[in-house]
Amino acid sequence: MTDQLTAELARDIGKARGTDYFVMKDQLSEDELDLLYTTRTFGEAEIQPVINDYWERGEFPFEIIPKMAELNLIGDWNLRDFGCRPMTAVGSGLIVAELARNDTSIQTFWGVHMGLAMQSINMLGSEEQRAHYLPQMARLEKIGAFALTEPNHGSDSVSLETTAERQGGEWVINGLKRWPGNAVWCDYIIVFARDVDDKQVKGFIVERDNPGYSATKIERKVSLRCVQNADIVLKDCRVSEEARLQKCRSFMDVAKVLAGTRNGVAWAAVGNATAAYDIALTYAERRVQFGKPIASNQMIQRILVEMLGDLTAMQLYVLRLGRLIDEGKMTDTQASLAKYYCTVKARDVCRKARDVLGGNGITLDFHVMRHLCDMEALITYEGTVEIQSLIIGRHLTGHSAFV
Repeated sequence: MTDQLTAELARDIGKARGTDYFVMKDQLSEDELDLLYTTRTFGEAEIQPVINDYWERGEFPFEIIPKMAELNLIGDWNLRDFGCRPMTAVGSGLIVAELARNDTSIQTFWGVHMGLAMQSINMLGSEEQRAHYLPQMARLEKIGAFALTEPNHGSDSVSLETTAERQGGEWVINGLKRWPGNAVWCDYIIVFARDVDDKQVKGFIVERDNPGYSATKIERKVSLRCVQNADIVLKDCRVSEEARLQKCRSFMDVAKVLAGTRNGVAWAAVGNATAAYDIALTYAERRVQFGKPIASNQMIQRILVEMLGDLTAMQLYVLRLGRLIDEGKMTDTQASLAKYYCTVKARDVCRKARDVLGGNGITLDFHVMRHLCDMEALITYEGTVEIQSLIIGRHLTGHSAFV
């Protein structure tokens, strides 16, 4: 019975049926719908059939990168030049959600490359830097990474200890970084370090084969297993002045990049919740116990309704947030609230889906446990839920509770 059920699920899940309860697709433009269905088709055909095996091995499916490049999905509301595809914030969010609906590791690869590395160059780089790096990255010929977090500085990354010292026409970088995705195999990594002269944070484009840069894959993860996160050592790593991001003069400039990524994390949470609800509904209709589908059970129906209610609320959150970005009206605290709410609720939806599946819920065959494990990372990165609550609470009350 389990083998038959698994086969039926493999055929039916991923269709996102019944997950747009308030018909939000009617609020999307033709181009946004094209991005949605292009990414959905790609995910169902290229990611979903293979991802469990890669996730279990902790390896990245590099063969999908050229296939992604063919889709022309690299772009954002403010990343429109140098070969990037013009799109709304909602359009880029739909890409994130659809990638995460199939696997958050693949979405994280895309988000780190486009949302962090390329956006750092786009927002903080000179025109010459943008013209040199962005076209090749838009074609996915060169892959980017982003190094801010350190072993001793996560939530308080403003206190980073990595240093950069100007020596003539070069900068010498020393320090440690932890957790950057793509960092083991990327071509370029954006490294943030504190200028020993003026004590301000500066950004640098470091090439992977640069002497003094080394990255070691972090092993034994149970979340985002396909992402090649790294421990990075920068030992007398020399880069030219031309590799310094010319518009990065303080941590406040770095924060501008990070504010945009919180929007993306909220969309990724929606993708995971969509997958979990879809799987739970499909399973409940197929799984027969005591002579009838468990979907006919009152408790199961209530759980499904709770899941759909949370998913629909998350969808409304991100759709409105995207429109605020497109209108130039989004505030940092609005992004924080969306990140906070969507990641918390998406984790709850994934937990409930695992309950609906019973013992089968812990196996990769049914996908839910992978989404639940990956949600533990989304809860944490780009600002933990605790930090987001402090940011929002400070705005609401006028009192800072950070210390």
